[in-house]
Amino acid sequence: MIVETEEDLVRLKDIGRICATAVKTMAAALEPGITTRELDRIGRRVLEENGAQSAPELCYQFPGATCISVNEEIAHGIPGDRVIKAGDLVNIDVSGEKHGYFGDTGSSFIVPPGTAKLERLLRDGKRALWVGLNQVKTGRPLADIGNSIGAFAKKNRYTLITNLASHGIGRSLHEEPTELSTWPDPDETRMMEEGLVFTVEPFLSLGGHWAEDGDDPWTLYADPSAPTVQFEHTIVVTKNGPVVLTLAE
Repeated sequence: MIVETEEDLVRLKDIGRICATAVKTMAAALEPGITTRELDRIGRRVLEENGAQSAPELCYQFPGATCISVNEEIAHGIPGDRVIKAGDLVNIDVSGEKHGYFGDTGSSFIVPPGTAKLERLLRDGKRALWVGLNQVKTGRPLADIGNSIGAFAKKNRYTLITNLASHGIGRSLHEEPTELSTWPDPDETRMMEEGLVFTVEPFLSLGGHWAEDGDDPWTLYADPSAPTVQFEHTIVVTKNGPVVLTLAE
């Protein structure tokens, strides 16, 4: 999607804010004893109270309003009876639709107390996202995003999951440009256009290189198994840098 009107931008910011507010509200409820299904209900309520609907349900019949991945799960975790425990690493990923526009955002959290190693991974996961976002500008190569995140990961002795990519978004949940690498990709030759809408969502890991399927059709796991975090924003490309759409009030 290319943003062409002020209405486009207003609508995208609206659904982005709603998705970010859902993540923020769910994170505030994270505590030992809560189930992932109960967390999902909180996210669904935020979406519905703001006139939005779950994008994974709408587009893919995902069995939940949000994706909640715990510890060994790194993406697309199905909400259910799993009970959150102290020390768990939890990723919350919310995408939604309103008035024909889509937003997508995610963050990882530790349920206290967290280890120093996991706290550092969380801190650097956020840094990796912003290293990528800082490359966004009209006329620059899309490859700059993955190259910069890759250099950051290598310098700080992390790995990146290299088959979970960023993606275009806007009028649908996944659209062109597809498969936007958040790792160095020599085959990436596309350029960033003014008004282009896409996500940036690196998966930073303490050893994982690949996302593998599990026992259900959705949940993904790191291979080799290792703690992995994801932070994600939806952005619009401008000549002055990225406009981040997925910010909570």
